[in-house]
Amino acid sequence: MTTSHDRVINFGAGPSALPVPVLEEAAKGLLNFSGTGIGIAEISHRSKEFTECINNLESLIRTQLGVPHTHSILFSQGGGSGQFSAVVMNMLARYRLLHPDVKPEKITMDYVVTGSWSKKAAEEARRLGGGQVNIAVNSREFSKDGKSFDNIPAHDAFKFSRDPALIYYCENETVDGVEFSHELSEPTSFPFHLLKQGSLAPLAADYSSSFMCRPIPRLADHAIIYAGAQKNIGPAGLTVIIVRQDCIVDVDAAAKLGAAPVPITFSYKTLEESKSLYNTPSVISIYMTALVLELMKEKGGLAYYEDLNRRKAGRIYGLLKDGEEKGVFKRKVKAGSESWMNVVFEVLGDDAEKRFLEGAEHLGMKGLKGHRSVGGRRPRFIVQRDHR
Repeated sequence: MTTSHDRVINFGAGPSALPVPVLEEAAKGLLNFSGTGIGIAEISHRSKEFTECINNLESLIRTQLGVPHTHSILFSQGGGSGQFSAVVMNMLARYRLLHPDVKPEKITMDYVVTGSWSKKAAEEARRLGGGQVNIAVNSREFSKDGKSFDNIPAHDAFKFSRDPALIYYCENETVDGVEFSHELSEPTSFPFHLLKQGSLAPLAADYSSSFMCRPIPRLADHAIIYAGAQKNIGPAGLTVIIVRQDCIVDVDAAAKLGAAPVPITFSYKTLEESKSLYNTPSVISIYMTALVLELMKEKGGLAYYEDLNRRKAGRIYGLLKDGEEKGVFKRKVKAGSESWMNVVFEVLGDDAEKRFLEGAEHLGMKGLKGHRSVGGRRPRFIVQRDHR
């Protein structure tokens, strides 16, 4: 089973599958971008045509996600792993400017650890130093076996610090198939009500693998939201960063007060002042991401895709439930904590997983193998593709 251009169904966790119309348009742009006679890979990033392209991408994100004007939308490189560092450095610089006399050992950064990626983020914060890392909750402690990331803990398990420089969580854990509930009334939603009220919360979220799949709950209450484009909306190379303006600070002034110096391309102030063009950005990724978001807009925006993704998740989890009852499949995540985007399960029986993958490949389906750290199967349902 193949689609046009002899394409298979790619369930890979990232880089993600992209819509054929976008790839076809991008192929034209590689030869002649926006009627310039110059390919997108060759065009100056300071040209009028590319400036229009990057401004259009900013507008598409702001409009479809409903990003308020209290927040800037920045474009960078380095992916989520780069933001593990950049978030810490910028937020510690902000905290230093607010509290110039505080000692590093008195500075706390809260991390909500619900999977492999939030665990890596906490490890990077600890490695960088400049403050103490407090694990506000570790979902492994609430797992079936005491060591797996298979759940979002109940709200009463979260222990936030009194005045942290940073509160960090990962909305959807790509490796483990765990996601915060989309409904704020659910016990597996993020506990916004536990944050300090009446102040600008230093809340940062990794939305890489669920970006643009639905509206972001309490978006305006976040200090930082970032996403690597390659998981859902474009090729690798682009990182989208939504930053509340009070978190775009003078990192050099903070360094004079004792904060760690921030590399210039990691500084949100640098990105903001240069309109994300301080150095040559990922021009192809920006161009193709804009094409994807234009297509999403044409199809009805987030309202359309939220409904589509809800139906896709309901269908696959219904099939897995039937398979569990027949002893064929085993789900690896507790009910209520399961991801819309990454479905993690095991195929039971001798050589069953091998036969499952072989059968899937025969039908033109690839990228189903689970992450090396957890095993099993892990189909990924890309935001902008209709899997009907």
